[in-house]
This record gives sequence, structure tokens and C-alpha cells, in this order.
Amino acid sequence: MPSSRLVPVLVAALVLLSGCSGVLSGEDTPTATPTDQPDPTPTPVPEPTATAEASYTQTPHTGCQPGAIEKNGTCQAVTSGGNADVFDAENLSAITSTRTTIDGTPGYLARPADDGTYPAVVVIHEWWGLNGNVEHMADVLAGHGYVVFAVDLYGGEVATNASRAAELSGQVRENPDVAVSKMSRAVSGLRDRPDTTDRVASLGWCFGGGQSLQLSLSDADLNATVIYYGTLTTNASTLRRIDGPVLGIFGSEDRVVGIETVREFDRTLGDLGVEREIHVYEGAGHAFANPSGESFRPNDTRDAWNRTLRFLDENLREDESAASRER
Repeated sequence: MPSSRLVPVLVAALVLLSGCSGVLSGEDTPTATPTDQPDPTPTPVPEPTATAEASYTQTPHTGCQPGAIEKNGTCQAVTSGGNADVFDAENLSAITSTRTTIDGTPGYLARPADDGTYPAVVVIHEWWGLNGNVEHMADVLAGHGYVVFAVDLYGGEVATNASRAAELSGQVRENPDVAVSKMSRAVSGLRDRPDTTDRVASLGWCFGGGQSLQLSLSDADLNATVIYYGTLTTNASTLRRIDGPVLGIFGSEDRVVGIETVREFDRTLGDLGVEREIHVYEGAGHAFANPSGESFRPNDTRDAWNRTLRFLDENLREDESAASRER
């Protein structure tokens, strides 16, 4: 049964982005743990070039951050409530939430409790699967006035160690059309709901960031795309299919999604005339918005989340914004 509640209650328990890697497996140098910056300063990203291929492959990597790996391979998330304010989770609307399916795609649905129509966001989990932390992020976003559907690409399973997470994410990467089909059905299903407008965005972190891009490159017809340090393609012929505008959030010290790849991605989108905002946080490593390990940077995370909320608001509520300007 759906549950109705005031979202600020769940904030007291801490809203986390969970379970993404801070290191590449094998040959790459582990991401150094940077000191936290008091004022986040995104680094501007330079000019263009292009390549050619029909699709792209996401890069696998280990799932635990440096210093957060137990002997059995699991990662323990931070449990202190001190990071709750990072995700701007105050003064949120009451929501309802439930585990359900949309057009055959399983997941977690969160929406404002009040009647009305709202823009929609498809949220895509990290490589751990659709766990409670991702559901919490869906709740917070719903409290900002969105119908949010966090898709489950693992058929109900949530990984508890890095090796199983690698297996599950590898299965998705080996069958990309299946995952894209599930996400695409979620997009069309959200548009068909009586409580949504016709505007839908995708948002994913890490493994889910790469999937957010895959969905944007499909025939799903998104109104906006948000990618948090997901694997990228810089292929001009592939990126012609992307649904802009695009918000990209990255760290300058990421060893999974390298800075040169981010710059080339930005340049190629610019060459193609795709509206985009690419933010690179100086000194931040992979998964810097994840409180479960040493790479976490609360100030950068707060800035990135506020940028995300503004980006979604500007691109999914265009009619409301225009109406308010006319008054």
C-alpha cells in the first residue's frame, strides 16, 4: 500500500547517495582523498573534437571507495545525520510512495501527496541496485514537486558486496537493449499517468549516470538529462541522438571517468549545438557525492544537488516559469 508522510521526517535519518566506486580495478592509480573545499568552484571545460561509432561501452570498476572496504568486500555507509542538509531536504511537500511497476518496469514511485499534475523524473540507481538510499533520494525529489520513478534494473536484487554488484551491473552492460527498453517504458508510462505533465527527465549516479546517458541516446524522448560521473561517449555520430539539455556533474580527479573524456564530451556536445551545463569540481574524485566513503565532499555535493534542482526546475517547469514572468 502507498504510504503518505511528510518527507522532512525521513531527512532526520539522513538521505544518502549510496554505493559507487572511488577506484578503478587493477592498473589505475587509486583516487587520492582530497581535502574538502569550503567553496565549490566548478572548473570550466574547454573546446571540441569528435569520433565515430554506433554505441559505447560503460567502464566496469570496483564498488567500494578507499578506506570503506571491509574484508568481505562490503561497504558500510555513513550513518551520522550530519549530512542531511546536503540534499536541501527542508520544507518539502508531503509525498506518497510505493513499490510498483510502470508499463512493466519495476521500481519505486514517489509523488507529491496533493492532487495535481507534476513533471516527472526517471531515477537510475548505482551499481548496488535499488536500495533504500536511492529510494530516499526519490522521496526528496518528490518533495520538491516531481513524480519520481526509481527504476529497478536488477529484478529486485540489491548487492551487498562489490563482487555481486560487478556481476549485476555487468549483466546489464552485456544486454544494454534490455535496460534501455525498461527505462524507455518507464518514460512513456510516466507521461501517460494522469498526475504528470508531458515533461520527463532522467537522473542517474555512477552506473546509473551511464544508464541515464544510454536512455537519452535512445528513442525515449527526454526533456532533460542529468549525469553524475557516469561513463561517457565522445562519439559525435552517437551523441547526435542525445536529448538535451544535459547537466553533467564530474570531479577533476576521477579515475573512472577521466577529465579529458569529460572535456571531449563537452566539446562534442558544443560542436553539435546541444545545450549543456558541464560542471567539474576541482580536487573531487569519483563518487564525490556519495557519503559512504573517503571521496565524499559535502560542499561540492551540496552545490551539485542545488544545481540539479535548478536545472530540473528550469527545464521541466517551463510553462510555470513563463507564466510567473508574465504576472
